[in-house]
Amino acid sequence: MRNVARTSLVDAAIDELRREIARGAWPVGTKIPSESQLAQSLGMSRLSVREAVRVLAHAGLLHTRQGDGTYVTATDESKVALRRRLDTAAAMDIIDVRRGLDLVAARLAAGRRSEEDVVALRETLARRDAAGQAGDLDGYADADVAFHVLVADAAHNALLADLYRSMSDALRDSVRDQEEAMLEPDTSHEELLRAIEDGDPARAVAVSVAILDAQEREL
Repeated sequence: MRNVARTSLVDAAIDELRREIARGAWPVGTKIPSESQLAQSLGMSRLSVREAVRVLAHAGLLHTRQGDGTYVTATDESKVALRRRLDTAAAMDIIDVRRGLDLVAARLAAGRRSEEDVVALRETLARRDAAGQAGDLDGYADADVAFHVLVADAAHNALLADLYRSMSDALRDSVRDQEEAMLEPDTSHEELLRAIEDGDPARAVAVSVAILDAQEREL
């Protein structure tokens, strides 16, 4: 890292650490260097570094484990803020937002999907069905969310895919809250896959609406 001038040292340390995290110097889940190592590389006191780490931990980018060190938990503060907001969102609010994202994703996916997209969707749907038959709620929820994320990927719109991924944790929680749905026969996701595979945007949108209507009735 480049040396930092001794003015506004804490702010400078925050900016420098944020920059290193954003560029992937320390991937999510890895431990950052110790305070003394950071202080030496930045050319400032350990006190300034400690305060900078505290600020970034409060922002959700870092997490300090007592006696272990400090780990990167996220690379983008805006995504952290969105995740925190989603964590407190009402289930009905999430359904309302999905009515926007899911319908656009289904329509675009039906027109843009590749053969690789269809294969990935089919494999994930098979994993979802297998988890449901085994009574594995966590596996079912993971595969259900993965399926819808893959639909967004099949739309081949990077912004849409990023928005959907930012909601994945909230979506997983909402699926886990509907355990009885896992036990009921459900062909809607297979119908959505067929509509996408057939290149039928209108049918893909209609099936997506039906899926969300059914989930709303479960609330």
